[in-house]
Amino acid sequence: MAAASAVREAGRRSRRLFDIFVAEIPWTVSSKELKEYFSQFGSVQRCQLPFDRDTGFHRRYCWIKFSAPEVVESVLQKESHILEGSKLTIRQQIRRRRSQRKSQSE
Repeated sequence: MAAASAVREAGRRSRRLFDIFVAEIPWTVSSKELKEYFSQFGSVQRCQLPFDRDTGFHRRYCWIKFSAPEVVESVLQKESHILEGSKLTIRQQIRRRRSQRKSQSE
């Protein structure tokens, strides 16, 4: 159990390093297709699309990391992002320093 908990915590920490959070992803879209779509704005370093172990389907959300902050701005400036007829929900990840997180949790 401790190992599984450590893996989950490492996953949470790594998600803080991503630039955007994408939700409402159609079931039929893969991480490869997400990378291809977002690469029109600039270089995509990483796309993390979590899967449900029980169903085998992805959870309809992902985190994406870009190579430059300008790319994030380009993504956020576009009014709507549509893949396979579904409008994606895009949110910018907020990066905080450790000291800021500590003071907020106290």
